[in-house]
Amino acid sequence: MDSFIDLFQMVLENIWLYGASFLLVLTILVFVHEWGHFIVARMCGVRVEVFSIGFGKELWGFTAKTGTRWKFSLIPLGGYVKMFGDSDPASAGHDKDMSYTEEDRKVAFFTQPVWKRALIVFAGPAINFLFAIFILSMLFGVKGKYEIPPVITAVEIGGPADQAGFKPHDLVLEINGRTASRFEDIRRSVALSLDTEMTFVVERKGEIVELTPVPERVSFEDKFGFKQEIGRIGILGASSGVALNGITAIDGVSVDSNDIEKIRSKILSRLGNPFEISLRGITKEGGSMLVDPLLEKNKGLTDANSKFYDVIVLAEEYKQIFVKFTPPAALLEATRATWNITVDSLGAMGQIVSGKRSPKELGGIIRIGAIAGDMAQRGWLALITFAALLSINLGLINLFPIPLLDGGHLAMYAIEAVKGKPLSEKTQEYAFRVGLTFLVFLMVFANLNDIAQILL
Repeated sequence: MDSFIDLFQMVLENIWLYGASFLLVLTILVFVHEWGHFIVARMCGVRVEVFSIGFGKELWGFTAKTGTRWKFSLIPLGGYVKMFGDSDPASAGHDKDMSYTEEDRKVAFFTQPVWKRALIVFAGPAINFLFAIFILSMLFGVKGKYEIPPVITAVEIGGPADQAGFKPHDLVLEINGRTASRFEDIRRSVALSLDTEMTFVVERKGEIVELTPVPERVSFEDKFGFKQEIGRIGILGASSGVALNGITAIDGVSVDSNDIEKIRSKILSRLGNPFEISLRGITKEGGSMLVDPLLEKNKGLTDANSKFYDVIVLAEEYKQIFVKFTPPAALLEATRATWNITVDSLGAMGQIVSGKRSPKELGGIIRIGAIAGDMAQRGWLALITFAALLSINLGLINLFPIPLLDGGHLAMYAIEAVKGKPLSEKTQEYAFRVGLTFLVFLMVFANLNDIAQILL
């Protein structure tokens, strides 16, 4: 209940920020998605009657010279493009009561060959992916990004990584057969591997070693009360320098974090050999990490003028690497990021279906709105990045072969292409009813799930 009260107060205090950021992101992504359908329909010679942001009663709109009615509607949770001749916005069927002239048939959606209809439908999800790639490539090219080398600098004693044989300074080369080029690759792969053995290939002092950790499940709760489970093996990355006042124990003996000079003395006496430290906010209560700081990288501990005077440098390369991409490199990196997000999202959804991950992690409008508001508080860059992530997931979900979604239409067009004729209208009608029921159930479940997690 406290979580609900805190969230309610937070939303009240920032009502315009949360509401405006959510509607802004949703409106842009819906517009992009529907514009994909619209522009390809126009390219294929199909007349578009309505382009609506939202559902229900029209609030404001205008009719273009092409005859398309552009409008904003009362319920701003989605949108649609209605093709000429369709009996409903979902293109589930055509209006049999209309009398079509030869000219009408040329511009009606349902009279187009199956490949054109499939292309028009596919354009919506496709442009969501392209839009995400565009956003990310602009961020990488203009702003750049920090990257952390895939080097392990600390290993939790008794944790999955320690049990598998990881050591400080291991350079990760591959994870489950895929190249690891940055520490984020390690974090992302481990987070999605719940109770599943992984295969790491690392380089250690010039030798190639294969290790097989099994990540442990850990559950965390964000500030809104939403819970999520991730995999964890207990390691720190190459950017991890440790402030002396963050150390709570050395080799199992507690230390006073306010007595910096005593901590410095103990650390200096151990440099050049592996030893254990416990860190505030990182290690478990009573737990410790195995570290092996290099002597030549920690000369700053004896130089009062050094910026590393009160910091242990754990890795050979302490600093994160800042990369500012050229336009082609930014596009390639954005495509790579979009692909990884898509694969990870599919993996997480597969875990929910298989029962490996709890369906309680499914979020609805409440969770999306809360995250959008949180991102807006962090700044425009965070909100834009969130919009890219949401665009990818919108495109992906719409490709699922569920009737009423774009993927359901594509599945029916595939059957039509194989059979040489469309499914019967009765079959399509039943399919769309089942799809509608499933989607309504899923939406209600996701939002009730959000409410339950906040309240409990």
